[in-house]
Parts: sequence; structure tokens; C-alpha cells
Amino acid sequence: MKYRKLGASGLEISEISLGSWMTVGGSIEDATSAELVRRAFDLGVNFFDTANAYNAGKAEEILGKELAQFKRSSVVVATKTFWDLESGPNLLGLSRKHIMESCDASLKRLNMDYVDLFQCHRYDPTTPLLETLRALDDLQSAGKILYAGVSQWSAAEILEARRLARKHNLRPLISDQPVYNLLNRGQEKEVMPACDEVGMGWVIYSPLAQGLLTGKYANGKLPKGSRAADEKRGQWLKALLTPENLKKTKGLAELARSLTLSSSQLALAWALSKKTVASAITGATSVSQLEENAKASDITLSAKTLTELESLFPL
Repeated sequence: MKYRKLGASGLEISEISLGSWMTVGGSIEDATSAELVRRAFDLGVNFFDTANAYNAGKAEEILGKELAQFKRSSVVVATKTFWDLESGPNLLGLSRKHIMESCDASLKRLNMDYVDLFQCHRYDPTTPLLETLRALDDLQSAGKILYAGVSQWSAAEILEARRLARKHNLRPLISDQPVYNLLNRGQEKEVMPACDEVGMGWVIYSPLAQGLLTGKYANGKLPKGSRAADEKRGQWLKALLTPENLKKTKGLAELARSLTLSSSQLALAWALSKKTVASAITGATSVSQLEENAKASDITLSAKTLTELESLFPL
């Protein structure tokens, strides 16, 4: 496993990381979650991503329990806030009150004294950005979080956050967590240049387009037990199963075979070829999936292959 600095910070994270959305505390058994966390660590994965809203808090609880077997300094734990487990006034968004209380609740579920990366799950247009940034800075001063980042913010929001941080002498945001994959490259147009400008690295989610880029749906069918076949988990993926996308995934599979790689490995290696990307957050429901994905960290694609992929999946 290789490691990269996250943005302009000194934090080093594994190129392949393990996420917990819809899996840990959700679609897989707790015993499987435990096995995945242990195997990920053995493979060199040190970055584990979760969120307070994942599976009603269960993802944080289970992940915290399993990570407790490792030395705290050997893992990098990331969680998020914006939504909450309940609804009501001050239980949504990025107000100081919600950020502070949400962080404390996440630490309790994780059973940790601090999280390495605390992320704003979305942008909150109803709260002054300076209020949000001050709250994040105060959490860092208190030692409850080491770094702060965002997810799915626009270029304008990212640039304004950096301007305010500099003006008010606040610690800068170090990362963005965008959805990014061969089928979803829109973030390259504005967000990627903005992050490069201010020194924010990417920890991308859905690098395999929720499984579409694994090739398992190339024939247009929904394999039994797959995410797309699941009534609850497959709602987003089904929208991606268009004839055009299926044609592209077939091309990906053919190119991967010519390189003696799996479609997943090729798609992940492409994402990691981008200098802005520090880590690709992968979800796994089996150890074999995890092991296959982890191998992408050892793959360096040729200029010819990158050109072929850019042609097959144009921006």
C-alpha cells in the first residue's frame, strides 16, 4: 500500500481507504465488518471513513469498536456532520451548536478522544460560513479534531472558505470529499482547480460508481445479492444503468482484460493517477473485494492507457 499527503497538510493516508456508507452497520453482518476492518489494516489501509448519519449512527459505533484493537496513532479516522439522527431545530446544518454537539456525539459513538478528520458533509447556506469555520477551528484547539474538511462543496464555497480562514487567522480546510469516478468527472472543471489552488486534497467517494465500474452489470442484468438488485440500496445505482454507461463499462472491461487487471483495479488506478486525489474510499462487502481493490495502489498506468480511458470516458 502506498500513502499520500492529504492536500498541503502533513497527514499521510493510504491510497485505498475503507468506507462504511450502507455497509458497516447496514447491509453486512457485524462479524463481516470486523473481518473487513482487520484485513484492511493488514493490507496497509490506515484511512477509515464514516459519518454520523451512516446507518443511524451504527457505522460509527461498529467502526470505533473494531478500530480499538489497533494503536490509535496507526489509524486515521474521518467522520462527518450536517445531518443528524433525529429531526428538529438545530439538528441540521453547520451551526456552531450543531457542529459542537455532533462532534461530541460522534466521539462517544466511536469511543475515541479525537477524530483525525472532521468533515462538513454538505455546505450550509443558512449558516454564516465564518461561524462554521470558527467552530471547526475551536474543535481543533480543543484537540477533539486534528483536521477539518468538506464534502461536495462548490469551487466558490471552497475559495470563500480559504479567504475567510486567511482573513481571520483560522486553520485551513485540508480536504474535499467529492463523488468522483470515470462516469462522473464534472468536478474536474472547477472544483479540482480550486482545491489545487488552496492546497486541499481529495478523498473521493463512489470511485467505482456504486459498483457499475466493477463490470458486474455489463450485460445489463442485476446479479442476485448485488447492490442494484437491492430495493433499498440500489436506488441511486439503477439510475446509472443506461445503455450508454453499460457500453462504456464493457469497453472498460475489455481494456482491463488486455492489461490483466480487473475493471475495478483499472478504474481505481485511473482515479489515483490524478494528483489531487489522495485516497479512493472503497466500500466492500467481502474480503475478496477489499483485497482486489487494495491492489490498485500498486498499479501505475501508462500514458497510452490513460489516453484510452480519457477517450472512452470523456469529460
